Amino acid sequence: MSTAALLSIALILDAVLGEPKWLWSRIPHPAVLMGKVVKALDESLNHGPHLRIKGGITVAVLIGLGLLLGTLLTLLGPVMSVLCAAILIAQRSLTDHVTAVATGLRQSLSHGREAVAMIVSRDTASMTTPQVARSAIESGAENFSDGVIAPAFWFLLAGLPGLLVYKMINTADSMIGYRNDQYEDFGKAAARMDDLLNLIPARLTGLLIALCSGQLRNWRAIVTDARRHRSPNAGWPEAAMSRALDLALAGPRSYDGQMQDFPWVNAPASKSITAHDIDACTTKLWQVWGLALVLTVALALMF
Repeated sequence: MSTAALLSIALILDAVLGEPKWLWSRIPHPAVLMGKVVKALDESLNHGPHLRIKGGITVAVLIGLGLLLGTLLTLLGPVMSVLCAAILIAQRSLTDHVTAVATGLRQSLSHGREAVAMIVSRDTASMTTPQVARSAIESGAENFSDGVIAPAFWFLLAGLPGLLVYKMINTADSMIGYRNDQYEDFGKAAARMDDLLNLIPARLTGLLIALCSGQLRNWRAIVTDARRHRSPNAGWPEAAMSRALDLALAGPRSYDGQMQDFPWVNAPASKSITAHDIDACTTKLWQVWGLALVLTVALALMF
């Protein structure tokens, strides 16, 4: 069975089952185990001199572990590959979390803040309704790239080893890839490798969103906005989603009590964002997922 066929099954399996709580309440999720590996390397190496070199060693160890584990699991057969891919692709859990923010906002602003705090790292305690909704949509667009398209892309390209390497590095970036006193040097290699591994998937995600939204005519504007974003990759799905929903995204937000004046994406569009717009975002994410599935099945039939 081709890798594309395995990926097609995995995408459907994830969409149907998501993250079964009964299972992950009994055994640790693979992402949790990856986090423990990153934490152990952080605690062992992130001190003393030559932190950039030690950060590079950390990345090399994670890549080696991903390749080794992925190769061993592949030897167990296609069923294991499908199950692992379904577990590490996060479409259902992503849309569930984004939808929870819309549900929370419909109850009260405080409920919306609590729900969005589960999926963003920015300050949420004093967010307005539009800020809560905007944060949810931005998280949905960015994590659709990181959690769905990128894992699928690397699985398609390099099988389970490619997928596990990507998830290892993406987990490391989320834990140590920060520009602060603790991780500026040690986490640089992880952040740069994550940027590299997401380079194509982020742009592919933007393209898929534009295709599903009839926004290819605005592709130049999407590219311009994406390059204006503070992240080399997150701007692509956000810029495409902003055009798809006719909303202004990105813009100023607060981290650790400090307001950061980031540029707007699609600045002339509406900034009065509500729970209804979050629903529209979730619908769009499923539409783009459907397009990705159709393309994957087409590849399976061709090869």
